[in-house]
Amino acid sequence: MVMARPNVVPLIIHGQEIRLPEERNNTIFPSNPDIPSATPWLAQGATEELSTKAVQSCADAFPQWKKTLPKERQILFTKLVKLLRERADDLQLIIEDEIGCSSLWASINVQDAIAVAEQTCATVTSGVLSGIIPEVQQPGTHAAIFKEPLGVILAIAPWNAPAVLGMRSIAAPVAAGNCVVFKGSELSPRTHYFLATLFQDAGFPPGVVNFLTHRPEDAPVIFETLISHKSIRKCNFTGSTAVGRQVAMRAAYHLKPVLLELGGKNFAIVLDDADVTLTAKMILQGAFLNTGQICMSTDLVLVSERTKPVLCRALRAALSEMSAQATHVISAKSRARIHALLQDAANKGAQLITAEDRPDLVKEDSPESRVHPTIIEGVTKDMDFWELESFGPVVGLATVADIDEAVSVVNSCEYGLSAAIFTKSDIKAIHLGRKLDVASVHINGPTVHDEATLPHGGFKNSGWGRFGGHWAFEEFLQTKTVLVNDLHAD
Repeated sequence: MVMARPNVVPLIIHGQEIRLPEERNNTIFPSNPDIPSATPWLAQGATEELSTKAVQSCADAFPQWKKTLPKERQILFTKLVKLLRERADDLQLIIEDEIGCSSLWASINVQDAIAVAEQTCATVTSGVLSGIIPEVQQPGTHAAIFKEPLGVILAIAPWNAPAVLGMRSIAAPVAAGNCVVFKGSELSPRTHYFLATLFQDAGFPPGVVNFLTHRPEDAPVIFETLISHKSIRKCNFTGSTAVGRQVAMRAAYHLKPVLLELGGKNFAIVLDDADVTLTAKMILQGAFLNTGQICMSTDLVLVSERTKPVLCRALRAALSEMSAQATHVISAKSRARIHALLQDAANKGAQLITAEDRPDLVKEDSPESRVHPTIIEGVTKDMDFWELESFGPVVGLATVADIDEAVSVVNSCEYGLSAAIFTKSDIKAIHLGRKLDVASVHINGPTVHDEATLPHGGFKNSGWGRFGGHWAFEEFLQTKTVLVNDLHAD
């Protein structure tokens, strides 16, 4: 029987789809062999030559694009939103197939991507691109402060929320008048290619958005080729802290600013007056959605000795129902890493609870492709899980003596992305939230929450800069001062 040749995801440079010849098969690779796909697909890896060509295409398009009026850009984004809504079902199926997630997570991705596009469409004419005329001391002198686009932006998006994180990496820079080289993930090339084609089909000029992917082993040389190019003026990156550090280092060498949204070790603080039943469900929702593969996923729950027994019972009772959103982790490598964290915790005295109540399911030699959603009861500071981001369907419980100790635990963590507080006292929670050294605090809600109208980013090792709303526009604008002196003024 002859096997059908897999489809190959093309690159897009200056409005043209790039398909390398079959003899260049060293640049063609399976996007993710660890996720069984309904259809065989291959990704296409960009070369240094093609990467340079993509940047130059953006640089050529930029002078004309930056002259377009905000209203003209808004019209194009209106068309983009329309196309995205019309093709939403197709996009959802691609996401489900490509990263092996639940239909709920794929749907959230699509709807949030639409929200980002809509918010961008509304914001572009809101005045965020307008300058100001400040007062100056010199008589007869007038100052005008202009906001101008930077130029060519390198946008790097991850696989775990491919539609919304891909859209947000492109939308604000383009709406602000920049051109974008969109470097998609090798683990979700079809989704990211889909987004790039939307910009084409909506009528954005060639070169405003170009699309590249590359082989994992080519990441250092391709990134260096892009970030070192004189036309690249800024990079936005969403991904792990380890990779973000490398991005920041190389960008700093070339004096290029970066917007980084990185990993998180996200805490839920449960106060003694919390509604434990509802709290348990929201904790597990935040821990297991998309199999825990979200930067904001709940990692560690801090609770008093008094409340711990009743919270443990509530979590166990809700575990089976809330485990439904955990499907596959993205790779065998991720599975092995998570199993190592669980085994280390078990070896050091923690109790591992799964929906099946079978701790043996977490053994590293398990032939199954999934990591079973797990609660680690009794996490202590000597366990690897105390500090390391799990990025999987795992949530731990640790006891604290009081609120002050809970604040100390959160603030001593090297990450600072998201946290949750559960209590019946909103005023107490607001005061507590102000003490936490994290960028986003959710009172009586999961740690996983973001909206297109809100600023999103992290403190400390969770990155710097903000996506979302007008904050995202400001990331991709530069300020110019023009002084006019009236030589004939009295």
